[in-house]
Amino acid sequence: MVSTQSMAAWVFMISITLRGCSQIENPSKESIFLFSNLIKRGFPNPNSFTLAFVLKSCALVSAFEEGRQIHSHVLKSGLDSSPFVQTALVNFYSKCEAIGFARRAFDEIPERNLIAWSTMISGYARIGSVNEALSLFREMQKAEISPDEVTMVSVITACATAGALDLGRWVHAFIDKHVINVDLELSTALVNMYAKCGCIERARKVFDEMPVRDTKAWSSMIVGLAIHGLAEDALDVFSRMEAAKVKPNMVTFIGVLSACAHSGLVSEGRRYWSSMLEFGIEPSMEHYGCMVDLLCRAGFIEEAYALVETMPISPNPIIWRTLLMGCKKNGILDKGEIIAERLLELDPLNAENYILISNMYASCLQWEKVGHVRKKMNENGIKAVPGCSSIEVDGFVHEFVIGDWSHPEAMGIRDVLKDITERVRHAGHEPRKSAVLHDLADEEKEGALCEHSERLAIAFGLLKTKAPVVIRVVKNLRVCGDCHEVTKIISKVYKREIIVRDRVRFHKFIDGACSCRDYW
Repeated sequence: MVSTQSMAAWVFMISITLRGCSQIENPSKESIFLFSNLIKRGFPNPNSFTLAFVLKSCALVSAFEEGRQIHSHVLKSGLDSSPFVQTALVNFYSKCEAIGFARRAFDEIPERNLIAWSTMISGYARIGSVNEALSLFREMQKAEISPDEVTMVSVITACATAGALDLGRWVHAFIDKHVINVDLELSTALVNMYAKCGCIERARKVFDEMPVRDTKAWSSMIVGLAIHGLAEDALDVFSRMEAAKVKPNMVTFIGVLSACAHSGLVSEGRRYWSSMLEFGIEPSMEHYGCMVDLLCRAGFIEEAYALVETMPISPNPIIWRTLLMGCKKNGILDKGEIIAERLLELDPLNAENYILISNMYASCLQWEKVGHVRKKMNENGIKAVPGCSSIEVDGFVHEFVIGDWSHPEAMGIRDVLKDITERVRHAGHEPRKSAVLHDLADEEKEGALCEHSERLAIAFGLLKTKAPVVIRVVKNLRVCGDCHEVTKIISKVYKREIIVRDRVRFHKFIDGACSCRDYW
């Protein structure tokens, strides 16, 4: 018979083993399998530390079903009141993006410590529930829990996701006021936040003031400059990174190649592609995506197609969609149809694919084929993701969906839109009705264009703010051609700086011009 002392030693050794498995650099399900086998072989009831380590392993590899089983074991063993286990559950569900379960576990903790608060805030930030993340941070302050640098990284990340610059600035001031340690990770998060919120100058300032910069910090600055279309600056930072003897990684080259793509630097992009191989970095799907994007934007569709055909890895839907957009832009319908077929074979239930194919036919006025594509969508029960734009005003993020007039200040927004329409027309703009990819009458097309989500957000910004406040809009889709032209005019006639972050990049509109130089 095993003594109590021996059993305790056994439990301790198993806990140490599980902890080691949960902390390895490249996590796997090894610790989960170990725990499962031990339970099957009659391993005595594990303690709270053991369960917390296993839950951490489940979180690291997003093993949702296994983690749910561990949770059941927690309840059976009566250890659900352990603060270690409770926090581990919040972390597990957050990392698996099961935010409802995470919040339930969080709410059941009677005395929440700093780790629990930080983990829950991080969970909201991860899935883009920004208002919830920031609301929880305010609750944390009311509970008089002093945040640390880990908490602030999560809050700053939430601000970056929402493009909430004012809140991000306030959080940065909060960090300075409360003398929170600004370590390497927090500094990098601030660089990322300012870049993603459209304030690239402040991102540079934070970056330049960092006493130490690792690969992640350099890469964040390069990617930030790239999405702002500042290709020369991004490439200059890369040169400085090389001079500082900091080894670039996969993310670094994604930034470098995307910088080339956004500015049409084809020869430079090819050179950096070769440089990446010299560094021994195996091209990933993202790198191939950047090269295909670079070539398609510059009109080298055949070369891009040849690159995809010779890839050592199977191209994903994003790459096929990039090729399809290149064919649409250059009016290459025959090649586009071949690509469309490949895309639907690979990803038949994604609404975006059907929209892109429909757009390609619509741009060529092939309305019968447009109708066929949309009929196929309806038959398969596929619905398009609506355009959604957000704008931060007075510390709150307001969201607008195309054609949605449910906002409390809808009447005021309508009035501003009417004024915009008159001023834009007076400036000589003719609506690009081709941007409305439906076979509608011209008047209906003009009305549809006016209700695009970014126009609603910009109108709200004009309604609620005055110059010199910058209007900052975040959109989930790419900005359409007509909205791009109209926003340029708005920036001139209203004398307002407008920054729009769409799914691909930033557009900075000042005095009738855009930072993208119409290359997007």
